[in-house]
Amino acid sequence: MLSANQHVIAQCWTFVDQTAPVVVDWLPWSHTFGANHNFNLILRHGGTLYVDDGRPAPGLIERSVDNLRDVAPTLHFNVPRGFDALAPFLENDDAFAARFYSRLQVLFYAAASLPPQLRERFERVAARHRRADAEPVFFASAWGATETAPLVTSVHFRHNSVGNIGVPAPGNELKFVPNGGKFEMRVRGPSVSPGYLNDPDASAAALDEEGFYRTADAGKLCDPADPNAGVPFDGRVAEDFKLSSGTWVSVGALRVNAVDALAPFALDVVVAGHDRAEIGLLIFPTTALRALAPELDAATATGIELGRREAVREAVCRGLRDLARDVGGALA
Repeated sequence: MLSANQHVIAQCWTFVDQTAPVVVDWLPWSHTFGANHNFNLILRHGGTLYVDDGRPAPGLIERSVDNLRDVAPTLHFNVPRGFDALAPFLENDDAFAARFYSRLQVLFYAAASLPPQLRERFERVAARHRRADAEPVFFASAWGATETAPLVTSVHFRHNSVGNIGVPAPGNELKFVPNGGKFEMRVRGPSVSPGYLNDPDASAAALDEEGFYRTADAGKLCDPADPNAGVPFDGRVAEDFKLSSGTWVSVGALRVNAVDALAPFALDVVVAGHDRAEIGLLIFPTTALRALAPELDAATATGIELGRREAVREAVCRGLRDLARDVGGALA
């Protein structure tokens, strides 16, 4: 299962067989991203892993920057929050940016969609510091689960669509099953776990009658006429809810639209409002939003304190008005 997954990754990223990867990584080994994907990739290709003792949080991101300054990576793995925390340092320190991009082959994100505006910030910095004849910086992503080792799909091609999780990696089969107005993605292949330890009932329930693992994640084709264009992630099949009016809320679509409308101030949002009269959003602020309240300490300021600042409220309300106009609704 785990070995098969690394062989699949090598088929998608043929360059890792040519140049041993060098990675500076903070992602925990208790999670399949940091362990089964990243750690095992280093083992598979005889690379070098530097354990980053920083993380994308106030007071700790500086340590990550110091580590990346010491060791220029060939691959950089992170979650969108990590990219957001790193961006200002690259934008404001030419020496660090030049070092970071000096031999970088891939920027890889997972666990959530990367906001287009954040991606563009990395592309602009890269354009200033990479060779004139170099190709644009390459952003990759993937989708999967702990039970799938983890990679099922891979974005190993250039694209501009938000939330695209790529196409099935070699050997994997992806099946779309109608479920509550969405299509649940189910997967079969050599990377899928045969079951849960000492739990035959859970193991049996995890697979359908054709042996496909039930992920409970939803997706659809970007272009039904061209499956190679990829699959956009469409949330969880069970996350949609109704308002007290009986109106269904498509959480996955609203989440993506909200982050886009609030750009560059929302790293992500949580959609709430089950059985309520209105929809609520819990907003995870970016460094750009925190910068609108320079009098606050970014390391200790709470969301409540941030929300009381007039400039912050104006920026968020402006984005919410744009969202209401685009999806139909009113700002309360």
